[in-house]
Amino acid sequence: MGLVSRVLNMGVLLTEVYVDTVGDAEKYRIKLSHRFPSIKFVVAKKADSLYPVVSGASIVAKVTRDRAVRDWVLDETAENMHRNFGSGYPADPATKSWLEHHKHSVFGFPTLVRFSWGTCTPYFKDIVEVLWESDKTDEDGSSSRSGKRQLKLTSVGFTGLKRKSEEIESSGKGRCKFFQARKLEQLSHF
Repeated sequence: MGLVSRVLNMGVLLTEVYVDTVGDAEKYRIKLSHRFPSIKFVVAKKADSLYPVVSGASIVAKVTRDRAVRDWVLDETAENMHRNFGSGYPADPATKSWLEHHKHSVFGFPTLVRFSWGTCTPYFKDIVEVLWESDKTDEDGSSSRSGKRQLKLTSVGFTGLKRKSEEIESSGKGRCKFFQARKLEQLSHF
């Protein structure tokens, strides 16, 4: 939807859009048609094998992704970090080796890796469960000192499971001593 909006905002006369989906094709077609009623949407599984325009777009996307990965500047600076991550496909031995070599039981993978990628799931069978106590944030973004919550690292994407962050009310009073002693505050704006 974001791509369609951006193309329309650029002034392109868009009349048809072909979408390859892994979910309910009709559900997505209806959703897109409601949002963009002047555009004809064709949503199909395996659309890249059915429609040449989708095949072409798939090739462009893969080349673009490969270039982005090749030029990626790693945020991490560990001495043993290397860039021989292979093709990025789950069956690639070089990719598997890179993931195995660069996993961390607490922090997961370097920022290059999308933690929701199903290929990551097997690498976290021995993950350390980490609980962070934090100030509860109200819907308006302000901080409320009355409530506390603990976020489980395993519930925010590190295991590949598709579930929302799990909030557990803390029985502790006040902020975690680690944060109090260092006068650390939760920021939502810099």
